[in-house]
Amino acid sequence: MESSATTGRSNTGTGQGSPAAPGQQPILKAGQAIPNLRDRIPKLEPRRRKQEPPNPTPVPETPALPPRPDPSTLEFRTPVRRILLRKDHELFLASPSYNLILSFVFSLSESVADTPISAIKDSDLSEPVKAILRILDEAEALCKESPPDDQGGSRFGNKTFRLFLDKVKQRGQQWHAAFLGGKLPDAAVTEASAYLNQSFGNRTRIDYGSGHELNFIMWLLCLYQLSVLEQSDFKAVVLRIFARYLEVMRLIQMTYYLEPAGSHGVWGLDDYQFLPFLFGASQLLHHHFITPRAIHQELTLEEFGHDFLYLGQVAFVNSTKTVKGLRWHSPMLDDISSAKNWEKIEGGMRRMFVSEVLKKLPVMQHFMFGSLIPAAEGMSEQDPNALGSEENEEEDGEVEVYDDSDGKRHVHQPTGWGDCCGIKVPSSLAAAEEMRKRGQVESLRRIPFD
Repeated sequence: MESSATTGRSNTGTGQGSPAAPGQQPILKAGQAIPNLRDRIPKLEPRRRKQEPPNPTPVPETPALPPRPDPSTLEFRTPVRRILLRKDHELFLASPSYNLILSFVFSLSESVADTPISAIKDSDLSEPVKAILRILDEAEALCKESPPDDQGGSRFGNKTFRLFLDKVKQRGQQWHAAFLGGKLPDAAVTEASAYLNQSFGNRTRIDYGSGHELNFIMWLLCLYQLSVLEQSDFKAVVLRIFARYLEVMRLIQMTYYLEPAGSHGVWGLDDYQFLPFLFGASQLLHHHFITPRAIHQELTLEEFGHDFLYLGQVAFVNSTKTVKGLRWHSPMLDDISSAKNWEKIEGGMRRMFVSEVLKKLPVMQHFMFGSLIPAAEGMSEQDPNALGSEENEEEDGEVEVYDDSDGKRHVHQPTGWGDCCGIKVPSSLAAAEEMRKRGQVESLRRIPFD
């Protein structure tokens, strides 16, 4: 007996070849084969994420820390700027001092891999580390003892900051003598303390940036070169000393409305700091549940920000903005959060430290060289009669070096603002602080469709 499908007859219909009712099998003519629908329906494949092109720049390796110099063979002197021309910068990038800085910073970063701040107990701290923490406590006290002048709501740097820096400089020798205890000659203390004096900001411009942050690390490098700090202290140097330095600097920035030095604006990683992101990415390198996307979760930042430098810095950035949402006020941080893992971020931060700090002439033109961090042979000598001191120099730009009418040498940017040297950039956190003073703490503006 033939089935209705092969004879063209339907159980419910009488006509041959008539269209099938909805929900019924189509009526086929005699001898017609059932079509293979598998060949007609497009193959469903999962949408695959477009593979990102590999970064052509390799991740910088950590050079081996060179042997420390014998202090008895050094001629200690006050550090001065030696990168006065483009060729000086090129000489520096090929010098042993470049490798020394790179090895020290990257060794600090590697020492805190997968380590939260809370893992370092007070009982683990050496005496030099405790002494440095006391110095930072006193610096914080000096800031609180020097309240800012009333500037009528101005968002530019407060001039009382200069009084604070003067107090820091006056106490510098005393601070070092207290924990070095006469173990080093006065000239060595003077050389090392010069980096500390330049790590809180510029006295004339009332600004702060990654170059000043680098000076603080160079102060610690000098103490390592003088055998005051040891490699066994590296974890505490990052997670206790540097973390405390960040706390002090945030207070100083908010108190005196320090202007960002060479800010990239909203497209920069951060107006002031860089190293919290390098060290912080290393801390989170293989974390089990805190992923790069976690920086968008307020509860994660609140719960773990005190334990991880990266999260803590993002939380601070959020607290100082007048709009809500990383993608609006910090697009670069927002972009970086889409990385697959912290390894990619840590590698990117290494590249950025090299390209945006050490290889950036506007940053490194302020770098100071002495006997502990020596200049390369052939670098320009600073003429004290023609050049102002680092702390009194005016605003700088980028790329070409000019002599102005006063005989001062400084670097200009060939594009952008033509007036010397650029324009003053008001502090972004000053706007948030002024809002708080007016009782508008919770009135962060949300961008539409966020």
